[in-house]
Amino acid sequence: MTRHFYTQLIIIMSTVFLLVGCRKELKVSVPKNDSASFSTEKKVTKNPDEKRLQNFIETKMVQKKGIYTNYRNYPPQKEVATGHEMLSESSGLWLEHLARTHQNRKFVDFYQRTKKSFDLGAQFSYRLNPSTNKKSKVNATLDDLRIIRALQMYAQNTGSKKYRREAAKRFALLQTTSIQKDRVLNFYDVSSKKRSNEGSLSYYDLLTLRYFESTSKAGEKDYQKQVKLIENGYLGDIFPLYYSSYNWSTKQYSNSDLNTSEALVTLLHLSEVHKMKSTSLDWLKMQVDDQHLYNRYSISGVVQDRNQAAANYALAAMIFANQNDQDYYKKAINLALKGQVKDKNSKIYGAIGDLKTNDAYSFNNLLTLVASEY
Repeated sequence: MTRHFYTQLIIIMSTVFLLVGCRKELKVSVPKNDSASFSTEKKVTKNPDEKRLQNFIETKMVQKKGIYTNYRNYPPQKEVATGHEMLSESSGLWLEHLARTHQNRKFVDFYQRTKKSFDLGAQFSYRLNPSTNKKSKVNATLDDLRIIRALQMYAQNTGSKKYRREAAKRFALLQTTSIQKDRVLNFYDVSSKKRSNEGSLSYYDLLTLRYFESTSKAGEKDYQKQVKLIENGYLGDIFPLYYSSYNWSTKQYSNSDLNTSEALVTLLHLSEVHKMKSTSLDWLKMQVDDQHLYNRYSISGVVQDRNQAAANYALAAMIFANQNDQDYYKKAINLALKGQVKDKNSKIYGAIGDLKTNDAYSFNNLLTLVASEY
């Protein structure tokens, strides 16, 4: 094959074949229609708290190669990203912010930087050490889907055929690694060529999956199976959340404790496709009313970690926004912003963080910023 192999799309619904590696051809199907769910009105930040937060992230966290995991730097650790290491998760959230606020030039620039920093060819690395340029050979499928969603948002906002194709291509590439028909797996290792056997339920970004799988009957069937897998993971009306993951080898859901942020991402994805149960919504309202949205629960609903995170309330705010519940949206977003540093002499002025230690994590800050734009 030559570099002239690539053909130009002439109509919106089209199929092209791209060279993958040197041996395989990749079929890329571009959805025919826009999805209203990806279109966003231009958001103008007027609230002083939101302005302070955006300014902190843009001036203190966003860097040439990505976004700091934490404003406060720590020596690199093997198990988790810390300090000034960077995550594709953070870059995806920043891209969503830029798309929601229609900062089109900044979006294009930051996406190109994201590709340079994290691209592994068929997927994005989940983690980068910017000081050594060493990136993990493993992805986190939810992070890939978040970037793909942001690309589609930008494409619809601007009418860009180029970015519409880019979003479809990235999804098709992901289907060669960590999305296998109806299975959304946690990761794929490009070095060992091995896939995870587990799929976190929070990784099933149903809105994005539904859109890009709509180009064929087989894809539509895969989507229905994906929805069913989530719905069958419901823990029950007493504790109306969902199991954390499903193992495709054992054919069983995990009995592990629930990380609340991940559990709420599962609810968020369900709310976006109108599949959220009223029992789950009622439970979430109760936690927001009591200001007790703790960080970890057992599958029976027993609190395992009484710490709380701004990200939990930001996710709750997004869910309430999807339910058109403005009262609870305001309650939740105000609780997310409760930990904002307002001391102008602080290095992390405007951040959601710890005034004493200068810890300010990208996940809390970015999710709260995005939630404020709903």
